[in-house]
Amino acid sequence: MSAQPSPPRAGFLYRLYQRRLRREIDPARTPHHIAMIVDGNRRWAKQRLQERAAFGHRAGARKVPEFLGWAEEAGVDVVTLYLLSSDNLGARDSVELQDLFGIIAELAGLLAANPRWRVKHVGSCRGLPEELAEALSAAEQKTADHTGLHVNLAVGYGGRSEILAAMQEVVEEHRAGGGTIETLGERLTPELIGEHLWTRGQADPDLVIRTSGEQRLSDFMIWQSAHSEFYFVEALYPDLREVDFLRALRDYSTRQRRLGG
Repeated sequence: MSAQPSPPRAGFLYRLYQRRLRREIDPARTPHHIAMIVDGNRRWAKQRLQERAAFGHRAGARKVPEFLGWAEEAGVDVVTLYLLSSDNLGARDSVELQDLFGIIAELAGLLAANPRWRVKHVGSCRGLPEELAEALSAAEQKTADHTGLHVNLAVGYGGRSEILAAMQEVVEEHRAGGGTIETLGERLTPELIGEHLWTRGQADPDLVIRTSGEQRLSDFMIWQSAHSEFYFVEALYPDLREVDFLRALRDYSTRQRRLGG
């Protein structure tokens, strides 16, 4: 059964509330980088009595361009979307994973078709099918010269795996340069490690948002989010509304960030 359209008055009140929220957001304190933990797609499908989680994942994928449009309009420069963790590759049902691989590949192509957005894969291709890895690479190459919203797709991503990979690169570079284990410690700094993360060259997220009411990081950007602000939304990701996003921006703009304190 299709959803009934909202009564005209309800739509008017919603738009009125949107305008009010926008007025309450300090534009000078808009986050530069927002990281989004996309959560709740599977529950969304179950609530609608759908046996296959793909029903929810497709609904979540349809929400992504809309969400990015809200972020772009708000003046956000970078958005990182946590779409598939490295842990999921070993924990999810194989049928669900195959569906999800195809959905993410299609999403990458759709986002790359935007003439402004720059798409980057953040994560490892280990465990990903060749078709998905190629779709992510193609999206990167196609949008490399775009100068608008920077969109990181965290696919096959794990925060601990990212730090491990960064350290392995640091050690290998040090060894190749003739360094020894005794001198390695002298070179190690947070900045050096940051230069070898999958998000190298990017600013850390100012704000991390998670949908579905869960309040945990789930191995997402655990290095980069050391000083991030966090905001948790009860809505499942496919049900996310612009007012939910605007509330997050309003809340962020009122916080006093205490880096390291």
